[in-house]
Amino acid sequence: MPATPESIHAFLNYCREYISGKERSDGQLFLDRFFQAFGYEGLKEAGAKCEEVVPDGSRKGKTGFADLFWPRQNRASVLVEMKSKQIKNLHKHYGQAWEYARNLTPQPKYVILCNFEEFWIYDFDKLVDTPIDIIPLVELPERLNAFTFMEHRLIIPSFRNSQVVEVTKRAAQRMGELFQKLKARSGSNFTVEEAQRFVLQSVLAMFAQWRGLLPENIFTNCIQKCLEGESTYDILSGRLFQEMNNPGITKVGMCKGVDFFNGGLFATIPQIELRREELEYLKASAQEDWGKVRPAIFGNIFQSTMDEKERHAGGIHFTSENDIMKIIRPTISKFWEDKIEAANTVKELEFLKTEMRNYQVLDPACGSGNFLYMAYQELKLSEQLLLDKLAEISQSSQSSELEKGFVTPLQFYGIDNNSFAVELARVTLTIARKVAIDKLEINETVLPLDTLNKNIVCKDALFSKWPQVNAIIGNPPFQSKNKMQVELGRSYLNKLREKYSEVPGRADYCVYWFRKSHDELPENGRAGLVGTNTIRQNYSREGGLDYIINSGTITEAVSSQPWSGDAVVHVSIVNWVKGKVTGKKKLYSQIGDKENNPWEMVELDYINSALSTGFDVTQAKQLKVNSDSQSCYQGQSHGHEGFLLTPEEATEMIASSRQNSEVIFPYLTGDNLLSSIPPQPQRYVIDFHPREIDAAKKYKLPFQRVKELVLPTRESAAETEIKRNETARKKNPKAKINRHHQNFLAKWWLLSYPRPELISEIEKLSRYIVCSRVTKRPIFEFINSAIRPSDALQVFPLSDDYSFGILQSSIHWLWFTERCSTLKGDFRYTSNSVFDTFPWPQNPTSEQVINVASAAVELIKVRRQIMDKNQISLREIYQNLEQTENTKLDQAQENLNCKVRSAYGIKNNEEPLKFLFELNLEVANREANNQSVTAPGMPPLITKNS
Repeated sequence: MPATPESIHAFLNYCREYISGKERSDGQLFLDRFFQAFGYEGLKEAGAKCEEVVPDGSRKGKTGFADLFWPRQNRASVLVEMKSKQIKNLHKHYGQAWEYARNLTPQPKYVILCNFEEFWIYDFDKLVDTPIDIIPLVELPERLNAFTFMEHRLIIPSFRNSQVVEVTKRAAQRMGELFQKLKARSGSNFTVEEAQRFVLQSVLAMFAQWRGLLPENIFTNCIQKCLEGESTYDILSGRLFQEMNNPGITKVGMCKGVDFFNGGLFATIPQIELRREELEYLKASAQEDWGKVRPAIFGNIFQSTMDEKERHAGGIHFTSENDIMKIIRPTISKFWEDKIEAANTVKELEFLKTEMRNYQVLDPACGSGNFLYMAYQELKLSEQLLLDKLAEISQSSQSSELEKGFVTPLQFYGIDNNSFAVELARVTLTIARKVAIDKLEINETVLPLDTLNKNIVCKDALFSKWPQVNAIIGNPPFQSKNKMQVELGRSYLNKLREKYSEVPGRADYCVYWFRKSHDELPENGRAGLVGTNTIRQNYSREGGLDYIINSGTITEAVSSQPWSGDAVVHVSIVNWVKGKVTGKKKLYSQIGDKENNPWEMVELDYINSALSTGFDVTQAKQLKVNSDSQSCYQGQSHGHEGFLLTPEEATEMIASSRQNSEVIFPYLTGDNLLSSIPPQPQRYVIDFHPREIDAAKKYKLPFQRVKELVLPTRESAAETEIKRNETARKKNPKAKINRHHQNFLAKWWLLSYPRPELISEIEKLSRYIVCSRVTKRPIFEFINSAIRPSDALQVFPLSDDYSFGILQSSIHWLWFTERCSTLKGDFRYTSNSVFDTFPWPQNPTSEQVINVASAAVELIKVRRQIMDKNQISLREIYQNLEQTENTKLDQAQENLNCKVRSAYGIKNNEEPLKFLFELNLEVANREANNQSVTAPGMPPLITKNS
């Protein structure tokens, strides 16, 4: 039953009479009565646990204990941390609560810090270092709507700060729209850069007005005067902004009480006269509660000043506070917390104070500065923890008065190649100081602001000198290897690969940032970066994380998670030290494709460069016998929709001339394979290969279609490419010339990639094996050789049941998932990294081969029966399989797995990945010594006897 006024008042009366407010002695009693107030018999009866063990939740090498953890199925889980009544400012303890919440399963949705007098409620998905509500104990009867998550009923809680994120987005959108309007009419009167500066000056003024750094309502009043007819420049730029740039406090006039801001932002005052519509935008934004506006506003403003194309080209994407903390906490906060805990004398703490004063942090892809903002907040919090401990120890040793805060924004550095981002980052870090002072109740002077023009600079970080720092953090641009040339340009790509020749050319863009960050770190320096999850795979891994672990240690990482921003990607987050680090390391991974999916965390002695909990197979070698076997190909790439036909169009063309059937084929895609019942093509493809143009002309209707639809596109693309090459050569005579589209034009009547070797192989067979190149599930299938496979399919020109059984087995799937690359959250089959390294059974007996083949036939039979009976696709069959256990298909798959393990000689208690890795090295070694090895497909002993 829910809480009642009577039960709540009974709880308050009990607290007044029996609870003194000591964390250890009163905490559990307080919480038990708190649960009773909400209708439970007690906390244990509700399923909550006290002193729940949290792996390394608080300090290095130690186990943490959560005061109360309430894991709940299908409801929001809750964590409560109790502090003594003497602790009034609970801000200093949210870091510990964040660590606990991250390491508990299921991760709690709501976290409460309580000092017996106040409940500070956090929702870390929305706000990290700020409670979503603060409720005094005495106000509990009136604020029960904030505690509905404690009840059995599914009622959304009502929090006072729940609108903070919306306020931030709304204010940012308005300022972004104001900038876009100013940008649209920039020109002779003012430049785009001046419009940017004016927007930033207004943002800082609104923040300052709400935070008490300017006289009350002065900025709002200035806007009102302008709306009443006064000149914008006379009132804002020429007066208020000018006074913010003048030393001393203004003593008279409209700007009386305005202090000196400095900081560099007001050093130049743009001469802009706002129109009425623009003033209305500014007025509406000024009326927002800027006391609640988060630093994310600068990222939102930055993104709102750019269109989708600009953001994508620059790989610019917003990072949530929670994800930022997955770097800041392991790389900076915990590093200092461990040091402070280990120091137990005034001398040791004074030494740490000097070290912290000289500690420096860099974000080499700083964007609007959110990483720097959070890093400053966390280092400022560590400073206060240090000073608190020093005060505690010094009090007993009768030391002199302690020094005030000493960490400043001048210890933080940023680089970005976007000038507006740089200006934003400077303002973000400027604001950080005032926020920290207010939040932690520090007695420090805010004004004048620090001038950060030399700290945060506009450069290309990959081609410029970095400041020497202790820690490097950030989120480098997201840009896949396949799109780097289009987005960055061929000349830039050539320059990049020339400078970083040791990075494989097929590595993603962010890999260069990981590599340079490691090179720039001092010995025992620390770094934490976000990257697309390809950084742990194949060429990207070789260029980045493989290099890092040679002389460094990954201390904490997220293997994979759906990105919290607007980029539809999965990311990895890596924290490392340049040097060797002992002790347990933490590896996190999120299961599934949604932000709210559950998390897994494991503690390891060592985190490999694949960020995998399984046996490390990253160093497996490519096997010549596999690559030479002609057993694995990517399907055909048509390159233009003009080559594709509907069934009706294909029928019409073949009816017009029977010979057209010689160049028109059913065309199977990955989606057709997984979604059709049974798997079958939904379109046809015109494939003239290997015919030259004169021979292709004989097929009149197909040729005419390709000529009309494909040729103009290829002519245009080739012309654009030629012009681009000419421009590149003018800039650099040695620039590499790209003939990609010109080559397509030279053979315009052919598919872009007709894969003649593949077609030659499958034409010899009656059937062949395929799987979707990007897939979540192990689904292989036989396809009739009359069907042409699209490039969405991975093709295995093998027709025998034994080969199908090996590929469909869990042994191959396990190797596939460990060795493949990924697209978003799905696995991508790659020939060179998966198939070319996968060792086939080397010495199976005839009986074992027959057993595998028989098990494969049975599995196919069971799968087809399910499909026919229920009229469901392969995708649906395997989706259902994930929801049920011990089905007939489960049993068939397990039988196949057992037979394949036997063919390999893998024992029941043996780790399959370890066995396959060792077999891979053995086969590679035999090849190097010119000894015979067994290739993919049917073993020689079978083919000889058959």
